[in-house]
Amino acid sequence: GAQPGSPLARLPPRPSPPSHVVATIENLPAEGGSGGGRSGISAPSSSVRQRIRKVLNRDLLLSVALGQVLSLLICGIGLTSKYLSEDFHANTPVFQSFLNYILLFLVYTTTLAVRQGEENLLAILKRRWWKYMILGIIDIEANYLVVKAYQYTTLTSVQLLDCFVIPVVILLSWFFLLVRYKAVHFIGIVVCILGMGCMAGADVLVGRQQGAGENKLIGDLLVLGGATLYGISNVCEEYIVRNLSRVEFLGMIGLFGSFFSGIQLAIMEHKELLKVPWDWQIGLLYVGFSACMFGLYSFMPVVIKKTSATAVNLSLLTADLYSLFCGLFLFHYKFSGLYLLSFFTILVGLVLYSSTSTYVAQDPRVYKQFRNPSGPVVDLPATGQLEPSVTYTSLGQETEEEPHVRVA
Repeated sequence: GAQPGSPLARLPPRPSPPSHVVATIENLPAEGGSGGGRSGISAPSSSVRQRIRKVLNRDLLLSVALGQVLSLLICGIGLTSKYLSEDFHANTPVFQSFLNYILLFLVYTTTLAVRQGEENLLAILKRRWWKYMILGIIDIEANYLVVKAYQYTTLTSVQLLDCFVIPVVILLSWFFLLVRYKAVHFIGIVVCILGMGCMAGADVLVGRQQGAGENKLIGDLLVLGGATLYGISNVCEEYIVRNLSRVEFLGMIGLFGSFFSGIQLAIMEHKELLKVPWDWQIGLLYVGFSACMFGLYSFMPVVIKKTSATAVNLSLLTADLYSLFCGLFLFHYKFSGLYLLSFFTILVGLVLYSSTSTYVAQDPRVYKQFRNPSGPVVDLPATGQLEPSVTYTSLGQETEEEPHVRVA
């Protein structure tokens, strides 16, 4: 067969895994250059333009674009909520979430109910009802805490502290999904957060500090609590859409979300609802809010499966900027060049983060190897073909095609 010293010697003869390995090495522009032309993969002569073209490929641009669609939906959610609470004095965060959960219930839970076999609603409930119940409550309270925080603290605080979701998602992904990051990922994350800081600075400079809030500390703690719950919810969502199914996730969230937010609505918001001066404009705003929220919930698992929970949360940082650009026309906000700077900074961070694959450590030896990712491939132990387990990039290595570790 192959020469014992060659890097492909220990790979199985089937054609697909080796090509997967080569692809994985090729997609590492950061370290590929230092590989000294390993088996001709990264020729040192490759020009900067080729390098850029390799990084800015179709997959990466698609991932960034999908994240921006989610951001625009969140912008729609924010704008409709703002109109409802400020122009029509309808402060009904629980009712708004309740409408979304009811829609999820009508579409996805009923889909599960008519399915046969293991995918059936009752079969899923028998196996994991309590897990989904906890997840449903976490999801409701994450939404509630962040919306509630706006009553106590400033807009800028909410935006900045909301970034706390990113370290939460990274830590949970590291420990529970066994995702392993590289230096490039952390640089990308820091660049994104710098972009957010830049936006907050612009807010302060143009004096957009409305809603000074009476109890700033309470508001800040509410945001941190909400962000932590969002992080837990997102990582669970990533696990479920990768290993189970998107419809199962949304159906269960719809079921338990409707139930518990219905209870919360009856206890906490029934008086507020009676105060709402109903007319066609308010009706339209509620419809618009529900449509954006339903779109966000339905589409987010698709994007999380294609990228990852971390990449999605980095993408969502631009949502505040979309709201702001709309605010320039709708609410006559003052403009600052820093807003554009922060928008492009976040996008650059996103591209950096998405330019390199993350890894899943499916085996302690794989983990050891990633601690020294620049080491040559030849150093693999002869017993196990571990390299093909380097799966699940930040750009859509779908779960179905993951070659798993088989130790000889």
